[in-house]
Amino acid sequence: MSTLSPAAARTTPDKSSTPSLVRRRGKSRMDPTRNNTAAGLAAWLMALLFATPVLWMILTSFHSETDAATNPPSLAANLTLDAYKEFFGETSGVSPWPSLINSATASILSTILVLVLAIPAAYALSIRPVKKWTDVMFFFLSTKMMPVVAAILPLYLFAKTVGALDNIWFLILMYTSMNLPIAVWMMRSFLAEVPVEMLEAAQIDGANLILTLRKVIAPVAMPGIAATALICFIFSWNELLLARVLTGVVAGTAPVFLTGFVSSQGLFLAKVCAAAVIISLPVLFAGFAAQDKLVQGLSLGAVK
Repeated sequence: MSTLSPAAARTTPDKSSTPSLVRRRGKSRMDPTRNNTAAGLAAWLMALLFATPVLWMILTSFHSETDAATNPPSLAANLTLDAYKEFFGETSGVSPWPSLINSATASILSTILVLVLAIPAAYALSIRPVKKWTDVMFFFLSTKMMPVVAAILPLYLFAKTVGALDNIWFLILMYTSMNLPIAVWMMRSFLAEVPVEMLEAAQIDGANLILTLRKVIAPVAMPGIAATALICFIFSWNELLLARVLTGVVAGTAPVFLTGFVSSQGLFLAKVCAAAVIISLPVLFAGFAAQDKLVQGLSLGAVK
């Protein structure tokens, strides 16, 4: 009659306890489907939380001023286009198109200038790094540490001295200098992901710097360029303080035009909501048009 040794008895599992062991392991193991459902519900709740003020602004823009000023506001109030007619000047006679054109001109041209300056600077700081390039990067970062309020008075006095007040070209220069440090930081991280082998192959083929930037680096870093351009465009389009102080009637931008609806007398909530909806549309359209490249650009280099 054979008997098991003590070691074999310790290592031999009890068959009667195997099903209960499997059940315990199955219960302790997390269900990925349930986790994905919970994460999806949490994402939808967060999206609704952030989208509710925007949806409320859109709904308020279709109400009359009397209904928009009620507390609490009425969801069942009659819808009207009076606020949009007021924004486009059908009743006031003041057209928003000059301000919208000024915003588009300043935002687009400043974004183009930022990219023209930021891409070569990022190339010099990433692909062909200069000496003490970290000091250069921190210098760019230090220019964003001073609040705009601290520099607005010197800028105003300088613009007044040189006759650049209410000038769209001076505003474009300010927007370019405002967004250039951010663009250099972003483009430096994007260009650092360009394979060195591609640059060496282009150099062997005899390509100069301009041709390398245009034919080799730009196609590879296009998602990063699109993300940088979109962020610079949004910052320029939404900027208010510089435009409020440095412009007037001729070069006033859309955010400055929007603040003109706020007054100490009368009701203005529906008109402000209608103006905010119209002014937000270019940024929304630009974001939807470049959303695929924006996601690729912002995630570039996140996974090695």
